[in-house]
Amino acid sequence: MAFDSLSSRLQMGLRRLTGKGKLNENDIDEMLKEVRLSLLEADVNYKVVKKFLANIKEQALGEKILKGLNPGQQVVKIVREELKKTLGDEQVDLNIKNHGTTIVMAVGLQGAGKTTAVGKMALFYRKKLKKKPMLIAADIYRPAAVDQLVTLGKSINVPVFEMGTKVKAEKIVEEGLKKAKEEGCDLVFIDTAGRLQINEELMQELDNVKEIAKPDEILLTVDAMAGQDAVNVALAFHLKLDITGIILTKLDGDTRGGAALSIKEMTGIPIKIMSTGEKLDQMEIFYPDRLADRILGMGDVLSLIDTVQENIDEDEMKSATERMMSDSFNYNDLIKQFKMIKRMGSISKLLGFLPGIGKMKNALSQVDDKAFDRIEAIIYSMTEEERRHPELIDKDFKRRDRISKGSGRSIQEVNRLRDTLSQMKQSMKQMKNMDEDSLKHMQQQAKAGNYQAMPNMQQPKQRKGKGKGKGQFRF
Repeated sequence: MAFDSLSSRLQMGLRRLTGKGKLNENDIDEMLKEVRLSLLEADVNYKVVKKFLANIKEQALGEKILKGLNPGQQVVKIVREELKKTLGDEQVDLNIKNHGTTIVMAVGLQGAGKTTAVGKMALFYRKKLKKKPMLIAADIYRPAAVDQLVTLGKSINVPVFEMGTKVKAEKIVEEGLKKAKEEGCDLVFIDTAGRLQINEELMQELDNVKEIAKPDEILLTVDAMAGQDAVNVALAFHLKLDITGIILTKLDGDTRGGAALSIKEMTGIPIKIMSTGEKLDQMEIFYPDRLADRILGMGDVLSLIDTVQENIDEDEMKSATERMMSDSFNYNDLIKQFKMIKRMGSISKLLGFLPGIGKMKNALSQVDDKAFDRIEAIIYSMTEEERRHPELIDKDFKRRDRISKGSGRSIQEVNRLRDTLSQMKQSMKQMKNMDEDSLKHMQQQAKAGNYQAMPNMQQPKQRKGKGKGKGQFRF
């Protein structure tokens, strides 16, 4: 998970304060030492660290904090606000026109994930804004760069303009923009060449492309694992091209956080996009406040809601809810719900949005994202009649044995799936019979984790015994 180490160290330092009824200057200094160490280990620029700590100390030593109620919580709030400011304070959208063609030029060093980022943005904004995108392959130096973009374009059904590697990048961009206009494409992404290091030849070519394309956005792709070296790269590109935004890539790896926490503060260039995985749909708009909450273990429920809304139609959700509340809920309905969840991403990613989940890293690492595939195998081994009428399987062991063999799963797994469907139907039946006040009370108790106070609901069962190998997901 991104920022794992930084997040753990910061939370550790802040926990020393949250349990105390009173704070003194020594308490604050001890906390700041832990925060300083965590930031330096994350390879955050030392000037950023110095300013960050000074701002926190100035506010934390105020009389209102030291003598107020819950001083530890107030200090956590101060740290969150400073973290948010350091990351960029406010979310900045791409400058995408409502009318006419928007041109986005992606630049960066080789290996930063520029080509993949271009494809992700095309897919994201086609779905989000209903745009008609086109990709222009202007990287004529990196081996197979053009082929990679063409393959990527086909996979997301987005046209790619290319003229091979023998034509100058400037000519490719010029002809590509003409083609985009002819085809009625209103969002063009230009994948430019990169180098292993910055040189004059690269910068001159990019400057020439800029003069031809006159882009609305010039986005620099930055490897999130690059640390504070990313600041020097950003400054060099900004000096020549006037960069309008940053795409932070590879946030799914063991990212220390140095690039994210240094680049806006040191360059003034806002981070606009972040790539959160290898798949083409794993891209998010960059929200400084949401990332600050994730780092501090507060979760990111707003991003979870966005993920749901982007992947699940409102009518589809309403229909699924109505089916769940009905007595006829069956295996066909269950598999539709699993497919809806799969569209939103991995289980571990969705759980990562929840508050406090950072404290359960070991449990999170055991979540098996292939569990739904095993469930699908079991359900698809049933006949259509069995899917529509679950009671046929409940009453007949021979059917269960046949399903087990057909899916390659054990009888125990088939039985667990039966239990899951039965428990879901029972829970939905109980909720349907509740009055509004009882339902609100149950929701409040669930949020607090107080299952004993919920008479109509059973406490989640803990299964005994070991699963088959790492990451056994119980369903």
